[in-house]
This record gives sequence, C-alpha cells and structure tokens, in this order.
Amino acid sequence: MRRVHPVWVVLVAAAALLAGLAGGTWLRPAGGTVGPGARGSSVLSITAAGLLDAAFPAVAAVLANETPSISVPGAAQQYQGSLQALEAVSQLHEPFDVAASADFRLIPELLEPANARWEVLFATSPLVLAYDPTSSALRGINASNWPALLDRPGVLLGVANASTDPDGFNAIFALELEGLLTQGNLSSLYGHFFSGAPGSLAQPNPSDTRLVPETSAGTELAQGDIQAYFLYQAYATTHHLSYVALSPAVDLGNFSAPDLQFYARASTSILGPSGPELVQGAPIAFSATVPGNAPNATLGELFVHLLLTPVGAQVLLAQGFQPIAPGYVQGPGPLPPYLAPLTAPLPAVLSAEIP
Repeated sequence: MRRVHPVWVVLVAAAALLAGLAGGTWLRPAGGTVGPGARGSSVLSITAAGLLDAAFPAVAAVLANETPSISVPGAAQQYQGSLQALEAVSQLHEPFDVAASADFRLIPELLEPANARWEVLFATSPLVLAYDPTSSALRGINASNWPALLDRPGVLLGVANASTDPDGFNAIFALELEGLLTQGNLSSLYGHFFSGAPGSLAQPNPSDTRLVPETSAGTELAQGDIQAYFLYQAYATTHHLSYVALSPAVDLGNFSAPDLQFYARASTSILGPSGPELVQGAPIAFSATVPGNAPNATLGELFVHLLLTPVGAQVLLAQGFQPIAPGYVQGPGPLPPYLAPLTAPLPAVLSAEIP
C-alpha cells in the first residue's frame, strides 16, 4: 500500500545545515538561478523507495528553505517498495518530478528510455541482520554465529516481498551467499527459510519465515512478532535497531569486481508485469532520475543536484547512508549540464550489471 509522509519537523535541523553557506551556493546551477520551470509557485513531487522516506524529505526541506516559491508538501511525496514506486510512473503514468530506487538496475529496466533518459547513483547501504535483543534464541548473536542461531527453534525471520521491494530479494541473496561462502552450497541456509530452488520463485516456509514490509520491520521486531530481519544498515541505524554486520562477501555493499562476481552467483525469481523474472545478486546502490512526464522537470533536476552536493551528502550521512561521490551516471541522455560536474560515468563493472 502506498505511504505518504509529511516532512518531519525533526528534519528542519537539516535545513539549518545550510545556514552558513552564502547564497545557497550548493543549491543552484552555475549562474545562481533556479530556471524557468521552477519559477512561481512550484511543488516538488517524489516517488521513491521506502527507505528514503526520511532522507528525501530532509533534502527537500533544505531545497525549499533556500529557494523562494518552492514547496515540498508531504502529500506530494510517496515512499514504498522500489518496484511499486517506479511502476507509478511506468505503468500508472502518474506525474512525478523525481523517481528513486533502492536498486540501480530498476530505472533502466522500468523507465528508460521512454520514461527517463538518465539515472544517477547517489548512495549505498550494506545489508545487515537486525534482531530482537530480548530473544533468548538469539542471545550472544554476532557476525560469526548468526547463521547457526537463525536456525534455532523459535526464530521467525521477517522478509519483504521480493516482487515489490529489492530488500526482499536482497535478503534471499544474503542467505544464499552465506551458505555458498561457508558451506559451498547456495541452498544450505536459504532452504531453511524458503522452498523452491535458488533462482526460482522463493516461497517462504511459514514455520520459519513471515512476509513483513520493510517499513514495519522495526515495529515487529520490537513487539517480538519476528526475531530477525535482513535490511539496510541505514534503516537499522536510524531506527536504533540491534543488528550484526554481514561479511563483505554477503552484505552486497561493495563494488569490487571479485565481490560483484560472487554476488552474481545468487539469484531468485520475482513476479513481474509479464510473469516470473530472474534477478541476480548485485551491489546495493540507490539511484534517482527525473521522469520524462515530470510536471516540473527543472525542480526535479535541482533536487538531484542538491542530493549530489556536500550538503546532500551530509543529509544522507545523517540518515545512515554512504554517499557515492561523484555520483555515477548512466542512460541514453542527455544529462542536465549542471549535473555533469557532480557525476562520473558508471564504471564498466557496474554497467555490466544492467540487463
């Protein structure tokens, strides 16, 4: 279900970050003007991955604070699973100034070239295992013993729906990769929580696994309804959850060629618009674009510009993300010229991950 968030009052502190920057230098392209599309009364509209529901309102608040006549109401922003967020543009043809995903492969697949001409990768956040610290079955859990403790009776693992949220298939990849890393078998750990061979549609085993939206993970862990959940470190940090780090070979947070080759050995299938689709393991990278039907494309470009500046990086860091600077860009183009100084071409090793 679509979730609409207000710009939280607590995030006003992010706007104060800009107070010492003369004239909003970081916010505007060269020449210091907002551009014709953002003049008058302009409302920024966003559709984005659920994990961005704090960071993006914070960045938008900074933009509104520094740019006259721009408003960023919560009613114009929606945060949900990445596939749903992008399908709002590609399938429902809803107009948004900014679209963003938790998986950099989705904008090329779902929006380019008809609905977007470029995307910028702006942040990453490795996968971690969040857990209920009151669970007796998980007492003493750490980065080495978590696979054995997850296998204990009384441990219910929460997972997102892989067909709507990349966090769902990333959890599957983490289980497969940990089994491959430690036991040489993709199924050894994964098979405890899912039926179906790796690469097929993964069916949660009801006695050990429960479908839980990522946005509800913190609540369900706190209530003891589930005992563990694979999610992004940024989520665990900002929601003050207990968690253990995963091996770099498993956490999907690295861009080196050996890690990418290892990640790609994990796979699952999801339900796409035309039936099952195979998805392979890949590094986690959040990306954004301005859709072709944006009601105010210039305003969307200004938001992405701010996201890539040191000011945007500080907001992302405060929300637990690791900024990618310069941002990696790909797509048929053209890229707005004032974004070029803040970006670099997507490395070939990552381009190869895009179908």
